[in-house]
Amino acid sequence: MKSIPSDLEIAQAAELKPITEIAKEMGIKEDELELYGRYKAKISLSILGRLKDKPFGKYIDVTAITPTPLGEGKTVTTIGLSLGLHKLGKKVITTLRQPSMGPVFGIKGGAAGGGYSQVLPMEDINLHFTGDIHAVGAANNLLAAFIDNSIAKGNKLNINPDTIITRRVVDISDRALRQIKTGLGGEENGIPRDTGFDITVASEVMAILALSKDLFDLRSRIGKIIAAFTYAGLPVTAEDLKCAGAMTVLLKDAIKPNLVQTTENTPCIMHAGPFANIAHGNNSILADIIALKLSDYVVTESGFGADCGAEKFMDIKCRIPGLKPPDAVVIVCSVRALKMHGGAFKAAPGKKIDAEALKREDVEAVKKGASNLEKHIENIKLFGVPVVVAINRFLYDTDREIAAIEEIAVKAGAEDAVLSEVWEKGGEGGVALAKAVIKMCEKKSDFKFLYPLDMPIKEKIELIAKKIYGAKDVSYSPEAERKISCYTKLGYDKLPICMAKTHLSLSHDPELKARPRDFTLPIRDVRISAGAGFLYPLCGEMRTMPGLPSVPAGTKVDIDKDGKVLGLF
Repeated sequence: MKSIPSDLEIAQAAELKPITEIAKEMGIKEDELELYGRYKAKISLSILGRLKDKPFGKYIDVTAITPTPLGEGKTVTTIGLSLGLHKLGKKVITTLRQPSMGPVFGIKGGAAGGGYSQVLPMEDINLHFTGDIHAVGAANNLLAAFIDNSIAKGNKLNINPDTIITRRVVDISDRALRQIKTGLGGEENGIPRDTGFDITVASEVMAILALSKDLFDLRSRIGKIIAAFTYAGLPVTAEDLKCAGAMTVLLKDAIKPNLVQTTENTPCIMHAGPFANIAHGNNSILADIIALKLSDYVVTESGFGADCGAEKFMDIKCRIPGLKPPDAVVIVCSVRALKMHGGAFKAAPGKKIDAEALKREDVEAVKKGASNLEKHIENIKLFGVPVVVAINRFLYDTDREIAAIEEIAVKAGAEDAVLSEVWEKGGEGGVALAKAVIKMCEKKSDFKFLYPLDMPIKEKIELIAKKIYGAKDVSYSPEAERKISCYTKLGYDKLPICMAKTHLSLSHDPELKARPRDFTLPIRDVRISAGAGFLYPLCGEMRTMPGLPSVPAGTKVDIDKDGKVLGLF
């Protein structure tokens, strides 16, 4: 295999087109574009009126097997599939979430792809970009400040401080902020209480940004955010606190999708970035609707595995009026990830991996670990959508290991299993996958939701647990039972379910790899995102503020003598 430059070197060597040219090729008018320099722009929502009668293109969602610390290449494949479709003469737009700076400077790295399958300008995208995440943080923290101020200034809304839901946020991984005490230093500084920070992309405001259809829908959803409850058990909303309008104003530019380009100068609309464990983990519906109106094919991506982001894509995102169900789903896997699921070696974030076991051919471990792939294929087929498996090839993968995956995938119900070499070859390495996806999109999709919204809360939870995760049973803590009863009485029982669980296993336990069976899924709490429009049961302990590793990725980032960025992947 030839030597490949670093992601940053490839990105900096790429010849970018002015974003005005990309927009013109897409069919976006000059007055529908708001420039952020030469290579980034926001798309004005005025475009929705002009495009309202245009038909939708084909809609493809890229998901994956249960993630491993090795990285399966889901974003790389999403971009590479788009490049492959473009090579075949198709008009295609990629839609992606915006990366958080927490993972960028921590363990995971950015979310702009890699190798010759990237979105550019990579440095800008992985850092401040157009400021959307900062705007989300400001809006969220304004609400948090209004809550504490309301309590400090006489508590006219009768807020019970022990029930406050809204926590402050920051877009940096900082474990020291997970649990804090505010209001110290005397009466002038507010009422002392225990709280903590979340990372910005885990906030309900980010989930709302991703699910809003327009500015007025955003305003309505923000007003519905339940920030706390009264002593009488009634919800206190952002509207009650009289800060919903100001929060919307802070987000009036952030709601406009961002336009950038790939390494092969194809368009990408990158907008919003909610987590896929605590929230629904998909880019904005506005990005997708605009893209679907402007192209023949839209390739989007759901966070984590098919049990997390893809299930939520189907059951939450696709319920939004004006958005269509997917025509096809791509599940990304890799030989090395399936070997890990099959027990060939262990991999943990920030820990050293057995390099020899990683390189050694182990067909039996691949076959054993492929039970995880089989379950994810089954999960997507529950929704009636055709599936193709993309095998993201790495240096030490052998033909026998790849052949084993191909055979297992098709036997499990995938329409096809195709080798993807987009990291090394860009669009050329994605042509085979693109051909398989085109063929799959010609098949009739028989899409159906996993559950109806009028199903009781517990029945919805148990359907997801048993059908998607493979649980034998579900247990509820007294607190979860109390919350379910409360939400039902308050009329929130018709909301969809956004399960909050680890992404590292099909179960609630990150140590259970491959395809866990006969486990009981514990529901320790059920919380509400009324503005986003879902309930989120907590399955085990959930961390909404990551920490930095022993050697953070940020230690490698610097500038050279010419002011160019160094060390960013």
